[in-house]
Amino acid sequence: MKKIGYYLKRYWYLYTLALFCLFLYEFLDMVSPQVTQRIIDDVIMGGETNLLPWLILMLVIVGVGRVAGGYVREFTFDKTSFKVASDIRKHLFGHVQSLSVEYFDKMNTGEIMSRVKDDVDKLQGAFGFIGMMFLQVCIHTVMILWCMWQISPFLTIFPLIALPLCATIAIVMERKLDKVYEEISDEDAEMNTVAEENLTGVRVVKAFAREKFEIGKFLKHNKKYYDLNMKQSKVWIKYNPIMQMMTKLLIVVALLLGGLKVINGEMTLGALGAFLEYCANAVWPMEMLGWLSNELAAAFASKKKLDKIYAETAKIKDPEELSDKVADFEFKDIEFKNVDFSIDNKKILDNVSFKLEKGKTLGIMGATGSGKTTIINMLLRFYDPDKGQILLNGIDIRELPLAVVRRNASVVMQDVFLFSDTIEENIRLGNKESITDEDISEALKRACAAGFVEKLEDGTGTVIGERGVGLSGGQKQRLSMARAFAKHAPVLVLDDSTSALDMETEHEVQANISEFKNSTKIVIAHRISAVRHADEIIVLEDGKICEKGDHDELLSKKGYYYKTYMAQYGDVLKQLEEVN
Repeated sequence: MKKIGYYLKRYWYLYTLALFCLFLYEFLDMVSPQVTQRIIDDVIMGGETNLLPWLILMLVIVGVGRVAGGYVREFTFDKTSFKVASDIRKHLFGHVQSLSVEYFDKMNTGEIMSRVKDDVDKLQGAFGFIGMMFLQVCIHTVMILWCMWQISPFLTIFPLIALPLCATIAIVMERKLDKVYEEISDEDAEMNTVAEENLTGVRVVKAFAREKFEIGKFLKHNKKYYDLNMKQSKVWIKYNPIMQMMTKLLIVVALLLGGLKVINGEMTLGALGAFLEYCANAVWPMEMLGWLSNELAAAFASKKKLDKIYAETAKIKDPEELSDKVADFEFKDIEFKNVDFSIDNKKILDNVSFKLEKGKTLGIMGATGSGKTTIINMLLRFYDPDKGQILLNGIDIRELPLAVVRRNASVVMQDVFLFSDTIEENIRLGNKESITDEDISEALKRACAAGFVEKLEDGTGTVIGERGVGLSGGQKQRLSMARAFAKHAPVLVLDDSTSALDMETEHEVQANISEFKNSTKIVIAHRISAVRHADEIIVLEDGKICEKGDHDELLSKKGYYYKTYMAQYGDVLKQLEEVN
C-alpha cells in the first residue's frame, strides 16, 4: 500500500480547502463566547443597549459562517476520502489481480473480499470524517485553551490537568482495543468465507440435508464474532465513564471557583459566562478522544491487513528481457522437457516430456490426481516447473510475456466458471474486441449450444446467474466450449470438457472439434472416445508418463489404456463376438 503521504500530496488542494474551512469554523466558534461576554457585561450589566443589535447581528454572522464553513469542510473531507478509498481499492484490486495463482490456492475468497471492502472502508474514515474530527479536536483544544487562558489563567489550570489525563486514558484504551480489532477483523473474514461458501454451494448443502450442520458452523463463528465485540465493548465501558466523569466535574469546578471570583470582583459575570461556554465546548473533544482512538485503531489494524497483501509478490512475472522472437511470434509447437513440479513437497509431475506440433492432437489420460490438469496449468504458466522446461516454438515460456503465452491457448476448464452476465458477454470473454456476432453464432453451433440458447427468451442476451446457476451441467459445459471456440486461439485445450454431456451430444461435439484442422488440440479425458483419434496419447500415473502412443499402439501394450478401454467397451466387444 502506498504511504499516507502519497494521498495527502495527491489531493493537497482539497485538503487545503478543507483545513481552511476547519480553521474558519473553529475561529467563529471561539468568537461566539466573546460576543456573549459583551452582551452580559456591556448590554445587561452596563446598560449599553445600542450595542445589542450589532452584537445580535454578529451572532447571526457567526452562526451562518459556521454553517457554511462546516458544510464545505465536511463535504470536502468526505469527497476526498471517497477519492482516496477509490484509489486504494483500484490499486489493491490491481495488485491482487497481478498475484500468481499460487496465492489464491492458500487464501480464501471471503478474506480477500473483507480486505477490499471492510478494511478500505475503515481507511476511508481515517482519511475523511474520522481524520477530520481528530484534526478538529486538536485545533479546537489548542484554540479553546488559549481563549480560556486569556480570560483566567487560574481557572484554565483545571482543563490543562484534565486534558492530559483524558488523553492518557484514551491511549491506554486504544492499545487494548488494537489487538481486539485485529481479532474482530480476522473473524469477520472467516464469517464472510463461511457465508459465501454456503450461499454458493446451497444446492449441495440441501442435497445432503446439511442445513443444521452449516447453520451450526455459521453460528459458531457468529458467536465468536459476538464475543469479540463484547470484549471490545467491555474495554470501552471500562474507560469511557472515567472520561465522562472528568468532563462533568470540570464544568462544576469552573462554575464554583469562577463564581467565587465574580463575588470577589476578580472577574466579570460576562467573563464567567464566556469561560463556562468555553468550558462546555472543551468537554466534547475529551469525550471524542475515546471514540476517535477506537476508530483510528481500527483503521490502523486495517492498514496492517492491507500491507500484508501488498507484501505479497507475484512469483509468475513477465521476463525483464524479452526474447527477440516475441515481436513476430506465431505458434508452431509445444514441448515439455523433463518437467518436474511439486506443491508442499508433494510431487505432482515427475520428468514429464512430450512434443506437440501445430495442427496435431494430444490426448492425456490418467486416474484422478495423476497430474493431467497440472500440465494445462503449467502450459498457461499458472505455475513454473521446479526442473525442466516448457517451450513454445523452442522458447522457454519464462522468456515470453504472459499475454503471449495465454493468448495462444483457449481453454475449457474442468471446473466450469460462468460470470453473472449475458451469454454473449461470457462468450466474448476470450477477446471482447475481435469476437463478432457471427463468431458467437458459429461457436454456439459447434458447441451444440445453439439449440437451447435460441429457446431462451432473450437468446444470447439472457443473463445467467452466478456461476451459471439455472443451467444444467451440460449446458454450462457447452457454453464454456463456445467461449473457447470463439477465441480462435492456435491451441485448444479441453480439460474433461464433455463429462456432463450425453453420448450423442458428446459425439456431435467431438465431430465438430475435429473440423478445426489448423488448430492444435490438447484433450484431457476419462473417456476413450474423447482421445482415441488423437495423434498421440500419453497416460499419466502418479505424475509420470507410464504409456505413450496412438490408440492402436496403446491397446497393443495391454497396460492402463487397454484396461480402461476394456472397462468402457468390454461389454460391447463381447456382444459383437457373440453375434459373430
